[in-house]
Amino acid sequence: MSIQVIRDFSAKAIADAALGEKLKACEKLRELIKLAREEGFNVDEELFYPPNEPQFTAEQLSEKLANALLRV
Repeated sequence: MSIQVIRDFSAKAIADAALGEKLKACEKLRELIKLAREEGFNVDEELFYPPNEPQFTAEQLSEKLANALLRV
């Protein structure tokens, strides 16, 4: 599993406004992973955490997820 999968999902969420809104509505990492998988991206939870670099911006995520994943 590669971090590239998360980058690709993030890029798709930026390009697709409807997907971006769904992503922003996710309050828990489980919800984000489920959404990514529904969109065809096979992601693993451990790839979202350090030491891996964040693949999302704070604007893409709910406040709760941004705090958890981006350490803002």
